[in-house]
Amino acid sequence: MALIDTHAHLTYEGLIENIDEVASRALLNGISDIITIATEPADFEGTLELAKRFDNIYAGAGIHPHHAKEVTNDSLLQIRAFAENEYVVAIGETGLDFHYNFSEPDAQRELFVRHLEIAVKTEKPVVIHSRNAFDETLEILEGFKNKLSKIVFHCYSGTKQQTEVLLNRGYYISFTGIVTFKNAELAREAAMAVPLGRMMLETDCPYMSPAPMRNQKINEPALMVHTAEFIAKLKGIDFNEFCEQVTDTSRGFFGI
Repeated sequence: MALIDTHAHLTYEGLIENIDEVASRALLNGISDIITIATEPADFEGTLELAKRFDNIYAGAGIHPHHAKEVTNDSLLQIRAFAENEYVVAIGETGLDFHYNFSEPDAQRELFVRHLEIAVKTEKPVVIHSRNAFDETLEILEGFKNKLSKIVFHCYSGTKQQTEVLLNRGYYISFTGIVTFKNAELAREAAMAVPLGRMMLETDCPYMSPAPMRNQKINEPALMVHTAEFIAKLKGIDFNEFCEQVTDTSRGFFGI
């Protein structure tokens, strides 16, 4: 068994202080590779250092929509420079968050477009964050139709109808431990609808520890095995076969 945590935040508090132990526990629990995602320029250097230090850790280059109001021309240049690095396997996370609106919608839209332009130039896949902004996210992506290599909607819990729209567009969908939560029926319906050739798994750690580890405050890659076991059982697929297929999907998507 080998799984890839396709979306972690290893530079965040609660993980970076114990990164050697976190990385070791991940391997012991069958997590062969981890993609750690930068969400603001302050993360870039630390994220890149982890990717250089560990053979099985890769980086994502992006500024979260929450931070759109803080973006300057210099920070956009930093994204582009970071994205050109060989250790960076994806652009993002990027997108729109109209739930919290920590940044004005127009600033979020502008930043999203700039990320997509970088993805086109670097020919790297895009990791999408979309919350309460499904239609607006798709509208912007439509402007880059046939220009982007691959697109994944991360931390997914959309409706069955939304899932069908994404699949029809050729997008990928990534699930977190949310799918194991008691009240996450939408996420489970989506997981049932997504074929393994379009499915990936992630922790989005240090957030959202999956059941039965909900009491563990700091989520980490090692816990992703519980999410995998849950979805395999939900879909009625042999666990090892499930892991092999979603890992193949992840490797193909990110080119690792």
